[in-house]
Amino acid sequence: MVTLESWGRLSREQHQLITLQPALLAQQLNSNQPGICFGNGRSYGDICLNPGGTVWLTRSLDKLLSFDEQTGVLRCQAGVLLRDIQRTLLPRGWMLPVTPGTQLITVGGAIANDVHGKNHHRLGSFGDHVISLRLLRTDGSVLQCSATDAADSHSGMMLRATIGGLGLTGVITEAALQLRLVGSDWLDTDTIAYQSLDEFFELADASESNWEHTVSWIDCLSGSNGRDVRGIFLRANHSNQQTAAHTPVTRRRNQSKTQPSIPFTPPLSLVNRLSLRPFNALYYRLQARKQGPGRAHYESFFYPLDALQHWNRMYGPRGFYQYQCVLPGAASHEGIAAMLDTIRASGDGSFLAVLKTFGQRAAPGLLSFPMPGATLALDFPNRGHKTLRLFERLDAIVRDCQGRIYAAKDARMPRELFEAGYPALETFLHYRDPGISSALSRRLLGS
Repeated sequence: MVTLESWGRLSREQHQLITLQPALLAQQLNSNQPGICFGNGRSYGDICLNPGGTVWLTRSLDKLLSFDEQTGVLRCQAGVLLRDIQRTLLPRGWMLPVTPGTQLITVGGAIANDVHGKNHHRLGSFGDHVISLRLLRTDGSVLQCSATDAADSHSGMMLRATIGGLGLTGVITEAALQLRLVGSDWLDTDTIAYQSLDEFFELADASESNWEHTVSWIDCLSGSNGRDVRGIFLRANHSNQQTAAHTPVTRRRNQSKTQPSIPFTPPLSLVNRLSLRPFNALYYRLQARKQGPGRAHYESFFYPLDALQHWNRMYGPRGFYQYQCVLPGAASHEGIAAMLDTIRASGDGSFLAVLKTFGQRAAPGLLSFPMPGATLALDFPNRGHKTLRLFERLDAIVRDCQGRIYAAKDARMPRELFEAGYPALETFLHYRDPGISSALSRRLLGS
């Protein structure tokens, strides 16, 4: 038994670790003790944990199996990191159509959480680009699921259950992904400082037609109310120019062994009431100076936190929660403002506060998180009951707006809110693998 934790570092409990081997997969999964897959450990909450039980380590399934230069179809094992796909195939002009805020996650994890990026209004979520996958069930059966299967067939429904399925339908061993052509590994960007929530929504609406990638950082402690917050709006398109033609230029981050790192866990969270307000103010001023057009390397634009190793340690020994929700349609304006008012009234706040919009595209998975509306993601140091009481107040707003919380980031969502937010849950349960269980599934599903 080995101590294991997720990226939020909220708990450190004993697990039995089994490194999956391609030749032994069926035997390794066929046991009387339910398990859950663990990729690169970048999930924030308890979706990848199984305290006192078995965890199947998938990083050993790390092979790129084939790539078609003409069509952009990649076949790979589920333990491959998104970073390795990007760095291998971008020199050939191909990259993943959708990636989240880190590329240090596995393909299997990206599918199981149906991750999204900054371009949902154009290209949807990760699951929209899964052509097929190979799924190994704990009873030894193997399913080949394809996006070309009839939607109401068993394999078609199994694919929809597995995309965003929290790792509970089986072990993804291989996948075929559709990549996209790009002209270079650079993006043409535009940075805009804004002064209100209404201005954010105006920018988001105006940017969708001409910009593929849109996202915003907000200073959730600024202003006098939830509508009065300031922030930085970023938008970008892929560039066809390989070299930087104009300034300012965000250069490729240092990929050497001297990459910056937080070397140890401080005794107290570095994100606290004393540091947060001046830190947010400084960050806003620095980013506001970059207003206007620029160019950025894809790694610095899409994955800024990957440049700092072990950044999760800055929250101290008690760890941190990430709270991400999506509020639908017209309810998103008032709902986001109410959430920011609630956060301000609590005296807490978040430095890593991201606000963006989702497009109208239908979700590919039964339990996929995105839906049309606005999504707010915030990180909070773990202050025990005080933090949990704040979340209860935020939950009430999400419930009233008929929104949902992202299970991939969650460590404490109440079961009734999960059930209300995911109306296809009953259908999903028919496709669950009974030999798979996690801390999250026991908390939200009872087993």
